[in-house]
Amino acid sequence: MIDFTRKKFGLISLGCDKNRVDSEKLLSIIKSAGCTVTSDINEAQVLVINTCAFLNESRKESIETALEFAAYKSKNLEKLVLCGCLPQKFIDETFSALTEADVFLGVNDYGNFFNALEKSYGGERVNYVNSGNGACGASRVLTTPEHYAYLKIADGCDNRCTYCLIPKIRGAYKSAPMDELLTEAEELGEISELILVAQDITRYGIDLYGEKKLRTFLQKLTELVNIKSVRLLYCYPDMIDDGLIEEIRDNPKIIKYVDIPFQHSEDRILKLMNRNGSRAEYLGLVEKLRNEIPQIAIRSTFISGFPGETEEEAEGLCGFLKEARLNNCGFFAYSREPDTPAYKLKGQLPYSEKKKRVRKLYAVQQSISAEILSGFVGKKLRVLCDGIDYNKNCFIGRAYFSAPDIDGKVYFNAPHAMQGEYYDVKIQHADCYDLFGTTEDYVK
Repeated sequence: MIDFTRKKFGLISLGCDKNRVDSEKLLSIIKSAGCTVTSDINEAQVLVINTCAFLNESRKESIETALEFAAYKSKNLEKLVLCGCLPQKFIDETFSALTEADVFLGVNDYGNFFNALEKSYGGERVNYVNSGNGACGASRVLTTPEHYAYLKIADGCDNRCTYCLIPKIRGAYKSAPMDELLTEAEELGEISELILVAQDITRYGIDLYGEKKLRTFLQKLTELVNIKSVRLLYCYPDMIDDGLIEEIRDNPKIIKYVDIPFQHSEDRILKLMNRNGSRAEYLGLVEKLRNEIPQIAIRSTFISGFPGETEEEAEGLCGFLKEARLNNCGFFAYSREPDTPAYKLKGQLPYSEKKKRVRKLYAVQQSISAEILSGFVGKKLRVLCDGIDYNKNCFIGRAYFSAPDIDGKVYFNAPHAMQGEYYDVKIQHADCYDLFGTTEDYVK
């Protein structure tokens, strides 16, 4: 038997924040076994890379990361473990080609981590993909700043969008039991902002309880005294009902912000994507949200250059942005993914054309965002301090309309500020992405 308490472990997490939660649970498994976790790659004897495989670019990043850090085997590194989405979907290709890796685990196999590692130390490369049942407990080692965290409430997806590999990687939609999630949230300690994630949080509970249970879960979650506020990411437009809107509006702990991945606006493209809804319905939802919750911030993502997208449809998406006037958006060039229905569609566009259309969408949205942000100049905003930006020599934070990493920031000067605390910041100027200001008690 290997005494793993004498080994030092490192972990690199790639991809989305749903992956991050998996990584945090694996770190907890490692630490609970009495092992040491280090952030210094030069010290790590076992390095785990939690991979992403959603797009070709993410698969490329995962492979390049594995190859880069395999070079540390000439130093202190003994074992390289690849886990997560890349082995789960592409184990046949990766196991034979990535001989630099010693252990392969899929998205449900973290509970078998030490069994696989023990076998590897016996002298063989180990494929443990699909060996587990997904259970790995509620305990986590947070990799975010201490004042905010992510809570993954479900895995997999049932939406079957024609461009997306997630159902082939993560399987069917599977809600986590409500009591387990509440225990997990409580064990996180005092959290200024808890961010709910899943491929589609609005579908939560249908598979377990026979009906949507997101509103019920939000009511129970916000009763926890350690959770100060809750942010909602990835709410599919066709699943946002009146009850959820009322909960966002009336529950003081729910941040008035919603991320709705529309993905496109033009009806023909939406049908080709197998997305529910239409341009008119999406605009109607935006209007309804703003009527019910006037201060609501709406974020979305869009795919440009989907197979067969005409210039008129690309322009239609630009027009949708101008009409909807969303607070923030992310734009992505369509990625042609094998084993998806869209891979076989006619009318695949050149990469250069897709990127050109993405740049135009960003330009349109930047103008909209700049105008929205300029409306805060001269006003006070409640800002959550995320820390210090030493390059700008000021504090850095976020207003309610900004989620970590994906949206803009508020840079502000103050006599003092503590990470995780809120401050009233008077906004002095804005650009197309960020705001800049000071607290009232700041003196130059």
